[in-house]
Amino acid sequence: MESGSRERQPAVAGLSEAELLARIFPRLAMGSAHTEATLLGPGDDAAVLAVPDGRTVISIDTQVEDQDFRLAWANGYRTTGYDVGWKAAAQNLSDINAMGASATSMVVSLTLPPDTPVSWVEDLADGLIAGIRELGAGRCSVAGGDLGRGREISVTVAVLGTLDGGAAVLRSGAQPGDVLALAGTAGHAAAGLALLESDVPVDRLNPEQRVFLELQCRPRPPLSAGPAARAAGASAMLDISDGLVRDGRRLAAASQVAVDLDPEQLARLASVLQPAAELLRADAREWVLSGGEDHGLLATFPPGIQLPPGFTAIGSVQALGINEVPGVRIAGRSADTGGWDHFAH
Repeated sequence: MESGSRERQPAVAGLSEAELLARIFPRLAMGSAHTEATLLGPGDDAAVLAVPDGRTVISIDTQVEDQDFRLAWANGYRTTGYDVGWKAAAQNLSDINAMGASATSMVVSLTLPPDTPVSWVEDLADGLIAGIRELGAGRCSVAGGDLGRGREISVTVAVLGTLDGGAAVLRSGAQPGDVLALAGTAGHAAAGLALLESDVPVDRLNPEQRVFLELQCRPRPPLSAGPAARAAGASAMLDISDGLVRDGRRLAAASQVAVDLDPEQLARLASVLQPAAELLRADAREWVLSGGEDHGLLATFPPGIQLPPGFTAIGSVQALGINEVPGVRIAGRSADTGGWDHFAH
């Protein structure tokens, strides 16, 4: 992961919109993907998409400089355009994945300060396409987008997807007795964020520690797990973007149940984070419970169903007691960890 800066590089202010788009469009070309879902891609007033299923799954998300990422972090790491492009792809593809769907098309809106290096924007386009390809969203292509000028970098991505004739997996289908399962990681991105915000120089991190930083900057959602969970009969599912407890509460509230986490499984998840926790003298279990941006999947499955590859049982779904509100428990006790909130941080 290379460092990036706006200093002493050709900036976007030196190019017209058409010239900047001419730098970006070739990097977004994905060949045969444009003949499947995206019938007409970038270059016209609007894209033309095929919707064979008759339904479209859609999600949108935004990354804003100094809110969702920093160009320069406390530990000396500099966020590259490649990082931001990859993360923009990953977090949006994950939302489609959480419905049990597969991504088919993407549109991107960029707001850029005039002094943004052209190379940074080119790297963003490269990271976006690399994220799509390497994460396994081979049916997805970039159909178009928009460019604008602003005070800080802002990247908005909307993704469309298909259910291939099946039913979407919602948050509201969990039933008492279901198995609660996790696909992907929990707490890794939070450990990476803590490293980025620490005073430990990035070049002093060993490979075991640096992997968490990389997963914060370039998340790796398990994109094959969503459709597999749907095919296996998952009763409910959602993307873990704001923490295991906070997102677990959302599933519990939508389904009107209680979600009970297994403390032994939490300890197992926390043990993987020890290289970063020991360095920063932090509580790895807290990262597991409240850390966001891993973009794994939290899903429930009826009892007796074999969990699809990539999923591990981490708890159960239980009925609510008298006067009990939906929520998350750990071994039967209420979990009060907050999790990530975009308006509280």
